[in-house]
Amino acid sequence: MKILASLALAAVSITSAHAAIPVYGFFVKNTYPHDPQAFTQGLFFKDGQLYESTGQKGHSSLRKVDLKTGKVLQKKDLADEYFGEGSTAIGDTIVGLTWQSNVGFLFDAKTFALKGRFNYKGEGWGLASDAKHVYMSDGTNEIRVLEPKTLDEQRRIRVTAEGKPITQLNELEIVDGQIFANVWGTDVIARIDPETGNVVGWIDCTGLLPPDQRGTTNPDAVLNGIAYEPKQHRLYVTGKLWPKLFEIELVPIKRP
Repeated sequence: MKILASLALAAVSITSAHAAIPVYGFFVKNTYPHDPQAFTQGLFFKDGQLYESTGQKGHSSLRKVDLKTGKVLQKKDLADEYFGEGSTAIGDTIVGLTWQSNVGFLFDAKTFALKGRFNYKGEGWGLASDAKHVYMSDGTNEIRVLEPKTLDEQRRIRVTAEGKPITQLNELEIVDGQIFANVWGTDVIARIDPETGNVVGWIDCTGLLPPDQRGTTNPDAVLNGIAYEPKQHRLYVTGKLWPKLFEIELVPIKRP
């Protein structure tokens, strides 16, 4: 997971004047504090409340976070053997992945008490859910579609942009029917049609938080974390070990 994305953006460059895929920039509407020790893996809202899962062995956790202050209101630490990954809410349960342990956990959304666990093959990276499905990334160009009650795999979405596979898909979020996916190691978010797997838009977050403002020299302190509050139609992003979390509005970039 520490391998920088050899993303097909070389071939599907978001700066290409001839690319058919729309590109979006951003306008920062609000900036909030974020725990600079949080190795952000999952970020989501449930009932208007922000939740976050963090990674790294010995530091992995599930958290309830106050948006405006960045204060951790509630926390559940994972055992030191686990490298926490993405998370999402399914009803009154929060589901969390681990990176290479082939196990996920089910937590009570109110108490964070462990309710159960489930197994999967391969790596766990990102999670997102809607009313019908749970979506799971594993670092490849495939997004697994899971049944919400059993978390059994139903099918896979093969993600491509102009016919080329887009790998290193990481943290996921459902935004107005599309899958938004951080592309690991880049400042880019892919907008994916869940029916076809086609990338239907790129979000270029270059300059959102320059490296010299991230408060760390850790090369893994990259953009990662997308949360959407559907009632307010508000989009939030942050990164691993970032001291800030941003509410952004997408702005189409006009091509010459």
